[in-house]
Amino acid sequence: MLLVFFNSIAQKKLDPVYINVTNERAAKIVTKLALANPEKEKTVTEIIAQQFRDLSEIQDGRDAEIKKIKEDSSLSKEIQNEKVDKLKGTADKEIEKLHKSYLKKLGTQLSEDKIIAVKDGMTYGVLPITVAGYNDMLPNLTAEQKDYIYKALVEAREFAMDGGSSKEKHGWFGKYKGRINNYLSKEGYDLNKESADWHKRLEEREKAKSGK
Repeated sequence: MLLVFFNSIAQKKLDPVYINVTNERAAKIVTKLALANPEKEKTVTEIIAQQFRDLSEIQDGRDAEIKKIKEDSSLSKEIQNEKVDKLKGTADKEIEKLHKSYLKKLGTQLSEDKIIAVKDGMTYGVLPITVAGYNDMLPNLTAEQKDYIYKALVEAREFAMDGGSSKEKHGWFGKYKGRINNYLSKEGYDLNKESADWHKRLEEREKAKSGK
Protein backbone atom coordinates (compact mmCIF):
# COMPACT_ATOMS: atom_id res chain seq x y z
CA MET A 1 0.00 0.00 0.00
CA LEU A 2 2.88 2.35 0.78
CA LEU A 3 4.40 1.75 -2.65
CA VAL A 4 1.05 2.45 -4.34
CA PHE A 5 0.88 5.69 -2.39
CA PHE A 6 4.48 6.59 -3.29
CA ASN A 7 3.65 6.09 -6.95
CA SER A 8 0.33 7.94 -6.86
CA ILE A 9 2.15 11.03 -5.56
CA ALA A 10 5.15 10.82 -7.83
CA GLN A 11 3.28 10.05 -11.06
CA LYS A 12 1.72 13.51 -10.89
CA LYS A 13 5.22 14.95 -11.24
CA LEU A 14 6.17 12.87 -14.28
CA ASP A 15 5.26 15.55 -16.76
CA PRO A 16 6.29 15.44 -20.45
CA VAL A 17 9.32 17.63 -19.76
CA TYR A 18 10.69 15.19 -17.16
CA ILE A 19 9.95 12.21 -19.40
CA ASN A 20 11.91 13.92 -22.17
CA VAL A 21 14.82 14.50 -19.77
CA THR A 22 14.93 10.79 -18.85
CA ASN A 23 14.82 9.85 -22.54
CA GLU A 24 17.75 12.17 -23.29
CA ARG A 25 19.80 10.86 -20.36
CA ALA A 26 19.19 7.29 -21.47
CA ALA A 27 19.99 8.07 -25.11
CA LYS A 28 23.38 9.54 -24.14
CA ILE A 29 24.27 6.32 -22.32
CA VAL A 30 23.11 4.12 -25.20
CA THR A 31 24.98 6.15 -27.83
CA LYS A 32 28.26 5.28 -26.11
CA LEU A 33 27.42 1.57 -26.31
CA ALA A 34 27.80 1.68 -30.13
CA LEU A 35 25.25 -1.11 -30.62
CA ALA A 36 24.96 -0.53 -34.38
CA ASN A 37 21.37 -1.78 -34.20
CA PRO A 38 18.65 0.92 -34.25
CA GLU A 39 15.93 -1.38 -32.95
CA LYS A 40 18.05 -2.56 -30.03
CA GLU A 41 19.17 1.01 -29.31
CA LYS A 42 15.53 2.07 -29.06
CA THR A 43 14.62 -0.83 -26.77
CA VAL A 44 17.60 -0.29 -24.44
CA THR A 45 16.98 3.45 -24.32
CA GLU A 46 13.40 2.81 -23.24
CA ILE A 47 14.52 0.36 -20.53
CA ILE A 48 17.03 2.82 -19.07
CA ALA A 49 14.68 5.81 -19.30
CA GLN A 50 11.93 3.84 -17.57
CA GLN A 51 14.35 2.90 -14.80
CA PHE A 52 15.05 6.59 -14.17
CA ARG A 53 11.33 7.27 -13.98
CA ASP A 54 10.55 4.27 -11.76
CA LEU A 55 13.30 5.28 -9.32
CA SER A 56 11.94 8.82 -9.26
CA GLU A 57 8.43 7.59 -8.49
CA ILE A 58 9.59 5.67 -5.43
CA GLN A 59 12.04 8.29 -4.18
CA ASP A 60 9.83 11.34 -4.75
CA GLY A 61 6.88 9.61 -3.12
CA ARG A 62 9.03 8.61 -0.15
CA ASP A 63 10.44 12.12 0.24
CA ALA A 64 6.99 13.74 0.04
CA GLU A 65 5.72 11.50 2.83
CA ILE A 66 8.81 12.11 4.97
CA LYS A 67 8.27 15.86 4.58
CA LYS A 68 4.68 15.52 5.81
CA ILE A 69 5.76 13.51 8.83
CA LYS A 70 8.45 16.00 9.81
CA GLU A 71 5.97 18.88 9.49
CA ASP A 72 3.38 17.13 11.69
CA SER A 73 3.82 18.88 15.04
CA SER A 74 1.34 16.51 16.69
CA LEU A 75 3.92 13.74 16.51
CA SER A 76 6.77 13.39 18.95
CA LYS A 77 10.31 13.33 17.57
CA GLU A 78 10.55 9.65 18.44
CA ILE A 79 7.36 8.76 16.54
CA GLN A 80 8.46 10.88 13.59
CA ASN A 81 11.77 9.02 13.41
CA GLU A 82 10.00 5.65 13.60
CA LYS A 83 7.66 6.56 10.76
CA VAL A 84 10.50 7.97 8.65
CA ASP A 85 12.61 4.84 9.18
CA LYS A 86 9.66 2.66 8.16
CA LEU A 87 9.11 4.68 4.98
CA LYS A 88 12.79 4.53 4.10
CA GLY A 89 12.89 0.79 4.73
CA THR A 90 9.87 0.19 2.51
CA ALA A 91 11.31 2.36 -0.26
CA ASP A 92 14.69 0.63 -0.03
CA LYS A 93 13.06 -2.77 -0.49
CA GLU A 94 11.16 -1.57 -3.54
CA ILE A 95 14.30 -0.02 -5.01
CA GLU A 96 16.16 -3.30 -4.46
CA LYS A 97 13.44 -5.21 -6.33
CA LEU A 98 13.47 -2.63 -9.10
CA HIS A 99 17.27 -2.89 -9.36
CA LYS A 100 17.14 -6.65 -9.90
CA SER A 101 14.29 -6.40 -12.41
CA TYR A 102 16.13 -3.68 -14.32
CA LEU A 103 19.30 -5.74 -14.67
CA LYS A 104 17.25 -8.70 -15.92
CA LYS A 105 15.68 -6.50 -18.59
CA LEU A 106 19.09 -5.20 -19.67
CA GLY A 107 20.32 -8.79 -19.76
CA THR A 108 17.76 -9.66 -22.43
CA GLN A 109 19.31 -7.07 -24.74
CA LEU A 110 22.96 -6.60 -23.78
CA SER A 111 26.11 -8.59 -23.07
CA GLU A 112 27.73 -8.32 -19.64
CA ASP A 113 30.36 -5.82 -20.78
CA LYS A 114 27.64 -3.58 -22.26
CA ILE A 115 25.64 -3.79 -19.02
CA ILE A 116 28.74 -2.66 -17.14
CA ALA A 117 29.03 0.25 -19.56
CA VAL A 118 25.42 1.18 -18.76
CA LYS A 119 26.20 1.07 -15.03
CA ASP A 120 29.18 3.35 -15.56
CA GLY A 121 27.04 5.64 -17.71
CA MET A 122 24.47 5.93 -14.92
CA THR A 123 27.22 6.78 -12.40
CA TYR A 124 29.30 9.26 -14.43
CA GLY A 125 32.14 6.79 -14.98
CA VAL A 126 33.31 7.22 -11.38
CA LEU A 127 34.44 3.59 -11.01
CA PRO A 128 37.00 3.44 -13.86
CA ILE A 129 38.19 6.97 -13.08
CA THR A 130 38.70 6.09 -9.41
CA VAL A 131 40.44 2.79 -10.16
CA ALA A 132 42.82 4.60 -12.54
CA GLY A 133 43.44 7.23 -9.88
CA TYR A 134 44.40 4.72 -7.20
CA ASN A 135 46.66 2.84 -9.62
CA ASP A 136 48.37 6.06 -10.65
CA MET A 137 48.77 7.32 -7.11
CA LEU A 138 49.97 3.95 -5.78
CA PRO A 139 51.93 2.24 -8.61
CA ASN A 140 53.15 -0.51 -6.28
CA LEU A 141 49.74 -1.87 -5.35
CA THR A 142 49.66 -5.66 -5.14
CA ALA A 143 47.20 -7.72 -7.15
CA GLU A 144 45.28 -8.42 -3.94
CA GLN A 145 45.07 -4.72 -3.08
CA LYS A 146 43.91 -3.83 -6.60
CA ASP A 147 41.26 -6.52 -6.35
CA TYR A 148 39.99 -5.12 -3.03
CA ILE A 149 39.76 -1.61 -4.47
CA TYR A 150 37.94 -2.77 -7.59
CA LYS A 151 35.43 -4.97 -5.76
CA ALA A 152 34.65 -2.22 -3.23
CA LEU A 153 33.97 0.25 -6.04
CA VAL A 154 31.82 -2.29 -7.90
CA GLU A 155 29.67 -2.60 -4.78
CA ALA A 156 29.50 1.20 -4.50
CA ARG A 157 28.39 1.44 -8.13
CA GLU A 158 25.46 -0.93 -7.54
CA PHE A 159 24.10 1.43 -4.88
CA ALA A 160 25.04 4.59 -6.78
CA MET A 161 23.04 3.42 -9.81
CA ASP A 162 19.89 3.84 -7.74
CA GLY A 163 20.82 7.25 -6.38
CA GLY A 164 18.24 9.94 -6.99
CA SER A 165 20.74 12.75 -7.47
CA SER A 166 24.35 13.38 -8.47
CA LYS A 167 25.12 14.13 -4.82
CA GLU A 168 23.70 10.79 -3.68
CA LYS A 169 25.55 8.87 -6.39
CA HIS A 170 28.88 10.49 -5.50
CA GLY A 171 28.07 9.98 -1.83
CA TRP A 172 28.04 6.21 -2.28
CA PHE A 173 31.46 6.27 -3.91
CA GLY A 174 32.73 8.58 -1.18
CA LYS A 175 31.55 6.11 1.46
CA TYR A 176 33.37 3.21 -0.18
CA LYS A 177 36.49 5.27 -0.88
CA GLY A 178 36.62 5.83 2.86
CA ARG A 179 36.61 2.06 3.38
CA ILE A 180 39.30 1.64 0.74
CA ASN A 181 41.48 4.29 2.36
CA ASN A 182 41.11 2.64 5.78
CA TYR A 183 42.11 -0.68 4.20
CA LEU A 184 45.15 0.83 2.49
CA SER A 185 46.22 2.54 5.71
CA LYS A 186 46.14 -0.83 7.45
CA GLU A 187 48.22 -2.18 4.58
CA GLY A 188 50.93 0.33 5.48
CA TYR A 189 50.29 3.21 3.09
CA ASP A 190 50.64 6.80 4.31
CA LEU A 191 47.85 8.15 2.14
CA ASN A 192 48.42 11.81 3.02
CA LYS A 193 52.01 11.56 1.79
CA GLU A 194 51.09 9.40 -1.20
CA SER A 195 48.37 11.87 -2.22
CA ALA A 196 50.68 14.88 -1.89
CA ASP A 197 53.40 13.15 -3.93
CA TRP A 198 50.85 12.14 -6.56
CA HIS A 199 49.55 15.67 -7.00
CA LYS A 200 53.11 16.90 -7.47
CA ARG A 201 53.58 14.30 -10.21
CA LEU A 202 50.32 15.40 -11.84
CA GLU A 203 51.46 19.03 -11.80
CA GLU A 204 54.79 18.05 -13.36
CA ARG A 205 52.97 16.15 -16.12
CA GLU A 206 50.80 19.16 -16.88
CA LYS A 207 53.84 21.41 -17.06
CA ALA A 208 55.57 18.96 -19.38
CA LYS A 209 52.51 18.86 -21.66
CA SER A 210 52.35 22.64 -21.89
CA GLY A 211 56.09 22.87 -22.48
CA LYS A 212 56.75 24.98 -19.40
